[in-house]
Amino acid sequence: MQCARNSGAQLRFAALAAALAAPFALAGCGMLAAPQPPSLHLPVPVSDLSAVRTGNQVALAWTMPMKDTEKVPLKGSVTVHICRTETTAANCSKVAAVQLAPGANSAFTDTLPPPLTEGAPRVVSYFVELDNNKGRSAGLSNGAQVLAGEAPSAIGGLHAEMRRNGVLLRWTPAPVQAAPVAVRFVRKRIAEPASQPAASKTAEGPFAPRPEPPERTLLVAPAPHLDHALDNSIEFGATYEYRAQRVAHATIGGKTLELVGPLSAPVRIVAVNVYPPHAPRGLAAVATAGTEGSGPAIDLNWQPNTEADLAGYIVYRRDANETAIAWQRISPSQPVAGPAYHDASVLPGHTYAYAVSAVDEQGHESARSTEAEETVPAP
Repeated sequence: MQCARNSGAQLRFAALAAALAAPFALAGCGMLAAPQPPSLHLPVPVSDLSAVRTGNQVALAWTMPMKDTEKVPLKGSVTVHICRTETTAANCSKVAAVQLAPGANSAFTDTLPPPLTEGAPRVVSYFVELDNNKGRSAGLSNGAQVLAGEAPSAIGGLHAEMRRNGVLLRWTPAPVQAAPVAVRFVRKRIAEPASQPAASKTAEGPFAPRPEPPERTLLVAPAPHLDHALDNSIEFGATYEYRAQRVAHATIGGKTLELVGPLSAPVRIVAVNVYPPHAPRGLAAVATAGTEGSGPAIDLNWQPNTEADLAGYIVYRRDANETAIAWQRISPSQPVAGPAYHDASVLPGHTYAYAVSAVDEQGHESARSTEAEETVPAP
């Protein structure tokens, strides 16, 4: 009986020891952990907000995040609050709230109220804030600044004309009392119809010209009574559309910002080249006596033309001793490439008069240069 009592006590002691050791054994195996707080699913704050003011409207752009602050993918639309402030982010006034998809390239246009379109230039900051489904956020985005205040006046009377060296743009000047501002042009190249060959040069390979971008901006520096500008970067044969706006700059707090007026109505022009090149200048002629194996000759040279579409030159000659003889073209049917020509078809003792013209790729020929005379030495 004593042995049985001892065996029962031993069993009860072993069971108690096993029960006390069980929690420590389980924790040591990593099967249980401290309880974690539930995820708030807060969208990651926007970090690339940008703002551009044109006239009285401000265009905002940003990229929506794909995940929350715990790197869990966002699901469904996200509520985005947009606000602006003239002071601090804490005083940001709500402008609008929109629903946007995660990862979207987002945009919003804010129309400034009258108080922000008047007076001196001053900074206005925009922020966006993303809420989860319980109205909580991880904070504001980066701030995007624009200038409030009275914007430059709109450009009126814009029109375009062709000139020998580009497109001449004219517009109504700003009022005399206004401070000089710059003028920005937005130039768009209109695509040619499929049946019409592109106006670009046909050169190919590594030295071929780069294709012209479909849209470019051109800035004309501020000047009093500014009312015209020449765009000499066009390509003949192309069709262009121009819009213009006045641009003022203000430096506030060490940062320079733009204050731009509205874009003008567009004007279009076909860049047709109807102007011949300038007449070559500096024509000179030098005679050389014949040598054994070669006869006499007259070498010509002149200053090169600088037109971008220059195809070459045409050389004319007449016998100065025969006034009744008209000018004759002595260069080949293809224009002479460089500003020089070697005339070996001359006679000793004769005096010759020369003139040179330039021709462009469209076949327009310039006026002839000033004449140059030279006498071939007699034998």
